[in-house]
Amino acid sequence: MIGKLKGIIDEIAEDHCVVDVGGVGYVAYCPARTLSSLEGEGTAVTLYIETYVREDMIRLYGFRTQLEREWFRLLQNNVQGVGAKVALAVLSTLSTAELANAIALKDVAMVARAPGVGKKVAERIVTELKSKAPAYAGDATGTIGLKQELGENAAPAPVADAVSALANLGYSRDQAASAVAAAMKSAGEGADAGALIRLGLKELAR
Repeated sequence: MIGKLKGIIDEIAEDHCVVDVGGVGYVAYCPARTLSSLEGEGTAVTLYIETYVREDMIRLYGFRTQLEREWFRLLQNNVQGVGAKVALAVLSTLSTAELANAIALKDVAMVARAPGVGKKVAERIVTELKSKAPAYAGDATGTIGLKQELGENAAPAPVADAVSALANLGYSRDQAASAVAAAMKSAGEGADAGALIRLGLKELAR
């Protein structure tokens, strides 16, 4: 089984790239976010690989980080109706932090933005992975607890009101929740909604 490729980019296509490792070209199918992060043909690259072996084919899926690969596995192994194609679509549309946040906030619409992911599949992703998201939150780890409280409608009233107010100003629930989480660190847990809104706006303005 191939777990990692380290070599030179030989080709970048719409849904895959070819990595030259010692004169052998490996085709790795990747999320669009991964492909767009590649520096171009002839440059060095390291991809973390998920290898699929079937009777009629061997296919490699490539990711820039191990966390992306873990989400690829999570999506397919835990959510009915999600295969490699849908998992790639989700990871093409959302970063791992955005996906963890969307699941914590029960933001079905955010997950459904991925091409080919309808509302029912997005609902299954949010429901089936809600207990696993915190362990795979990456950059979102610091605020995932608060966002789960918001998703469960269990957050303190001032916090929920502040997030709602910022969302009404046009920010996404993810952005609003992150800003309020940062505001709470400086204002303290006893701060009222007004203070959290003011400090949250300062965070968003940075």
